Amino acid sequence: MQSSDNQDRKSLWASWKSFKVRTRIFIVLTMLMASAGAAIIGAWGVYKLGLTNNKGAVDENNRYLADYKNVSLEDTLDTKANDMRNYLQILALDKFFPANAEKILAAKNNSARHDAANRMLYAADMYLGETDEGGQYAQMCKELMQVYDRYSPVATQRNLIPWMNDSAWPVLKQAILKDKEAILDAARITGVEPRLIVGCLVGEQIRLFNSKREMYKRYLGPVKVLSVQNQFSFGVTGVKDYTAMLVERHLADTTSPYYMGKAYEHILDFETADHTSERYNRLVNYRNHLYSYIYTGCILHQTMLQWRRAGYDISDRPDILFTLFNLGFEVSKPKPDPQCGGSRIMVGGRQYTFGVIGNDFYYSGELAEEFPIQEKSFADD
Repeated sequence: MQSSDNQDRKSLWASWKSFKVRTRIFIVLTMLMASAGAAIIGAWGVYKLGLTNNKGAVDENNRYLADYKNVSLEDTLDTKANDMRNYLQILALDKFFPANAEKILAAKNNSARHDAANRMLYAADMYLGETDEGGQYAQMCKELMQVYDRYSPVATQRNLIPWMNDSAWPVLKQAILKDKEAILDAARITGVEPRLIVGCLVGEQIRLFNSKREMYKRYLGPVKVLSVQNQFSFGVTGVKDYTAMLVERHLADTTSPYYMGKAYEHILDFETADHTSERYNRLVNYRNHLYSYIYTGCILHQTMLQWRRAGYDISDRPDILFTLFNLGFEVSKPKPDPQCGGSRIMVGGRQYTFGVIGNDFYYSGELAEEFPIQEKSFADD
């Protein structure tokens, strides 16, 4: 048997050797191509039969994720309450995983979805359970929520600042908005934060409204316009004639401690030789209050510079700036312990001062979209 096999192999080898080299190469190439074709056809068949498909697997957290059940739709109907709960949870998360808390807070603030934070915090809980800190985080959230729920107040429309509950305030806000562009222009011209100018306006208009309450309610309230003074003090912010003259003088006097700089020297230049009449007409203009706001901005800016040059920076003390605006240049004496005050104003049976009313407005958040608190109160800061 072995002899027969050996003879067959010898015969095949002899036949192979009898072929020319060219023929042998052709045979080898043909066999290789046939093998490659068979391999390709085989692979195609395996693919078509789906034998290579990765069918995947159900994640072990699938049930947890499915349990979300659009909880945000139910729990975020009270948007303010939901936001407070989100912030408390983020605060707790920041204690243990600050990097994640920072990203979730940023994403919440940049998302238009009311349930974004709910979903992100729910997703984070999936991994918190695997950490050593997860239990402490859950306990902290529980305690924070208990405190929040314990002191959740009954919804009220009352304003925390008492004088803003007075009937004059809603009317005054609408009147101020009518002057928005003039206020912004004056702020740009004088290098003063617009909200500071509005604070002076609010103090003066509240004072006027409550000094002649019935008259203003009857005549100005229905049309929602600002009161323009034309005796003793002028315009919508109550600038006195001699105060206006001092403002003009300080603009041009480079030696004055109130001097605002070369860029501001000509912002109140007169067009006629009759300065007295022109000044009066500027301030007592019932249709356009721009000059009232320009003089107001100058007083604020000049007063701030006077104090800064004396070594006391009050640029971030709106209460003091409003007080000094109300009392005038003659009372502005730089010192280390300035005090808020000014004219006494009675609203709703409670006494306030001009400085406090202006400061209340400045930090109230009222009209913040139109007149936001800026990084710098003065252009020269």
